[in-house]
Amino acid sequence: MKITVSTLVPAPLPEVWLAYTTPEDIKVWNTASPDWHTTAATVDLRPGGKFSSRMEAKDGSFGFDFAGEYTQVIPQQRIEYVFGDRTGLVEFTESAAGIHVTVTFDGEATHSEEQQRSGWQAILDNFACHVKGKVASE
Repeated sequence: MKITVSTLVPAPLPEVWLAYTTPEDIKVWNTASPDWHTTAATVDLRPGGKFSSRMEAKDGSFGFDFAGEYTQVIPQQRIEYVFGDRTGLVEFTESAAGIHVTVTFDGEATHSEEQQRSGWQAILDNFACHVKGKVASE
């Protein structure tokens, strides 16, 4: 099952791209709820390059690594990747209102489609808020 989430970021494409692909930014926005955080992130943004984000509950009760390999990177347009036996795609599309960021990924069997969709959407919403805050502070 493919699941798609998206958001609109009212910021210039280069800033949106950098915030999505820079480890220090990822550590700020990559969370689905306030009781979780990303403690480490690595990005080798090229086909065959690896990525990883360490996500942990703030109370220390649980953590996991979200990791994979990039299969296609078209700067400021598209990122394709594999994580385990699943695939993901991130697309950046310009419009008059800003940048539409759309993430499509293979769902997994452990959690319901709605749980997965809402979690990934929450992360993408945090991303949009992070970029808006960065742009506003410049």
